[in-house]
Amino acid sequence: MREDLGLSGVQVEVLTGSMNLFMLVSVLTAGWVADAMGRRGTLVLANAFLLGGALAMSLGGSYAALMAARFVTSIGAGFARVVAPVYNAEISPASTRGVLSSLLDMFINVGVLLSYVSNYVFAGLPAHLSWRVMFAAGALPPAFLAAGVLAMPESPRWLVMRGRHGEAHAVLARTSDTPAEADLRLEEIKQAVSFSSAAAQGVWKEMLVRPTKGVRRVLVCVLGLQFFQQASGLDAIVLYCPLVFKHAGMSSNAAVLGATVAVGVVKTCFILVATLLSDRVGRRPLLLASTAGVAAALGAVALTLCVDAASPASCVASVLAFVAAFSVGFGPVVPTYSSEIMPLRLRAQGTSLGTAVNRITCALVTMTFISLADWITMPGCFFLYASVAAAACAFVYVQLPETSGRSLEDMDVLFSK
Repeated sequence: MREDLGLSGVQVEVLTGSMNLFMLVSVLTAGWVADAMGRRGTLVLANAFLLGGALAMSLGGSYAALMAARFVTSIGAGFARVVAPVYNAEISPASTRGVLSSLLDMFINVGVLLSYVSNYVFAGLPAHLSWRVMFAAGALPPAFLAAGVLAMPESPRWLVMRGRHGEAHAVLARTSDTPAEADLRLEEIKQAVSFSSAAAQGVWKEMLVRPTKGVRRVLVCVLGLQFFQQASGLDAIVLYCPLVFKHAGMSSNAAVLGATVAVGVVKTCFILVATLLSDRVGRRPLLLASTAGVAAALGAVALTLCVDAASPASCVASVLAFVAAFSVGFGPVVPTYSSEIMPLRLRAQGTSLGTAVNRITCALVTMTFISLADWITMPGCFFLYASVAAAACAFVYVQLPETSGRSLEDMDVLFSK
């Protein structure tokens, strides 16, 4: 795109990070839309925007047109970021909620990996055509997904909130381990909805103006996790991997693309491992191991760039270690943990708030990476991110209780202690 349209480094930074700011529009309204239209209807709407945005990007002929297309894409991405974790948490039984919720992040990363592969495949096309074909190919998955969502059941918790108890029981019967568990889950959800109706004082008022002790603790955990996930630099490092590898001395574009694909493969594999371990090991141990590993790996990247700048292989190995450590916990566990600990009455809009913090932090990091590297050097960036990861490890240790195996309706009790 830079070669074809003559974009500057600052324009690339803004175009890359702008979607995270644009997403705030849909992220902050997604909870309300999900409560009004249902989780399933909101996901269909999200995929319609994603499809339109991909086509608009492929046809963009100017920087302004690309920014407008980026905004359209951001609406769908914001809805999906908020509602998909909520839907997964609400429809999954407690025994497998960690695995089923973590699948979302795993397949997002499969998509990222496929985008790396497509970049490698399309790299041989002329500059004016390769990136357009790449974005056009991105219109196919949302079309299939929108059709697939229509065949999925609605969230039983949303159905109970709407008084549709018979439909909710039918969904629970399909998604519970036993009929008795389905009956028990329905009663727990009805009690939670009844309590929510009795205690309702407005979602935003309850979260931000007069939160209970339990709600305040939940918010600290959710907002803290969402902030640290992005402030430790994952998205920026993944987005700017080619720049990092070139800084380490890798000159061949084919080698840079190959190393970037390797990053995607490692990330996807370790997210799969974390997904399978989420219910067996627990959320808290995975997060502790991940944050500590991320801090160590980022420090290794910084030292590699300082001491061994002539060895691209050392830099690639350090980046792969960072991505692996991040993917063991931070990647798949954060959205699962954030969506499952929110009380039912606050879940959709509380997840919106947490996702907004995540996207703002991501925008600030991705839109300043190149400028920050020019200011404090590339190794300095990695030392800074390593410090943030160390702070994240301390935060997890002090603040986060274990949640695996508990029903969603039991989270109020856990966080009020």
